[in-house]
Amino acid sequence: MSSSRTQSSSSSVWQLQYMKLHFFTRIRSLLKSKTSSRKRHHQSSPEISSAQHDSENVVAPPEIISKPPEDQNEEVVLQKTVKKLHFGSLEEKEKAAIEIEKLAREDKNTRKLMAELGVLQVLVSMVGSDIAGQQIAAVRALIQLSHGTNTNKALMANAGICSKLPKNVEVLVQSTRHGFAELLLSLSSLTNAQLPVASSLILPFLMDTMNSDSTDMKCKEICLATINNLCMVLENIAPLVTNGAVQTLISLMLVKDLAEKALASLGQLVVTQMGKKAMEECLTVPKSLIEILTWEDKPKCQEYSAYILMVLAHQSWSQREKMAKAGIVPVLLEVTLLGSTLVQKRAVKLLQWFKDERNVRMGPHSGPQTSRVSSGMGSPMSPRSGEEGKKMMKNLVKQSLYKNMEMITKRGNVNMENEACRLKSLIISTSSKSLTY
Repeated sequence: MSSSRTQSSSSSVWQLQYMKLHFFTRIRSLLKSKTSSRKRHHQSSPEISSAQHDSENVVAPPEIISKPPEDQNEEVVLQKTVKKLHFGSLEEKEKAAIEIEKLAREDKNTRKLMAELGVLQVLVSMVGSDIAGQQIAAVRALIQLSHGTNTNKALMANAGICSKLPKNVEVLVQSTRHGFAELLLSLSSLTNAQLPVASSLILPFLMDTMNSDSTDMKCKEICLATINNLCMVLENIAPLVTNGAVQTLISLMLVKDLAEKALASLGQLVVTQMGKKAMEECLTVPKSLIEILTWEDKPKCQEYSAYILMVLAHQSWSQREKMAKAGIVPVLLEVTLLGSTLVQKRAVKLLQWFKDERNVRMGPHSGPQTSRVSSGMGSPMSPRSGEEGKKMMKNLVKQSLYKNMEMITKRGNVNMENEACRLKSLIISTSSKSLTY
């Protein structure tokens, strides 16, 4: 029994020594190749060779000869930092992660070199640590290492970064939440490069972060940008719907600071079968979307809302009936007069659908057609509702006229002010001239 323990301990010691030897051999070869390429560059430069030929008899100052090159110091720092990260204590690893963040921020080539030295795998393992300082230091280092290189992002995903996310968001401070949100946003951009991201693993963290009342607006905005990236891939639609993304986005779209990004993601989800069905089953749809159509100070949100309503109403009598009961027609009439060009086109299209549907309900039937006209059979409108509709249209036209008059008046005032300033400057310039007599 004791002999087996001795053999296992000796084998583990041998494996550790082998890892160290392999690591130092690798970093030494990388640094040597970097130094040799730099030497070849200096030898091939004609300016340097001519300068050396002209200054053969000139003795350089001793302080310049003894001073080490700056890039050589960086290589030494990098070597020590990577060594501490691989073989140091917990405290040394945390300090090494902070130093790696600084080095990675400065140079893109350094990021690639660190990936070759196996830094990413160690940092990913540190993300799952229970020590808060070590965790956030690793996350910030990974954020810097992910900038500008899809290779590093793919290596992080392969190392299992998505499985290291915290299960309980509420225990995280705001800075740590921000860090994880930024890292996931960076990783989600892999979808544009046709590289897979484990959306089913990161969605629970994103949903909990966005649904938490203690999460600030900036962090929620970053999470919404990540969701928007995930919506671009069809394979992510099912995990998004099953993790409650539609309900979360609908609740966030009523917050004006987050509405545009939430509506953009809903616009991508609604064109899929699962996404459209999930939106149709939501109790606040279409009423909340109709409310957004009244936001005159948010024209982009109006355009997204009108687009989603068009998709929901297309070939769906039940959805059109819900929209009609929620009072969409007066809102659409107002939008066609006061909205942007794009939302006006979409509102007119929706109104055309409602008009065509009404004509179908009031269409020809068996029997003389004159009786329908004389008796008003099939018409759902009473005289009272007709008068109310006329009054509403008059008010909408007045509002449109008032708005146009305000715009014309503002332009006129600006022109008058410019003219007054021009006349004032002309009077000052002519009065300042000396008279000839």
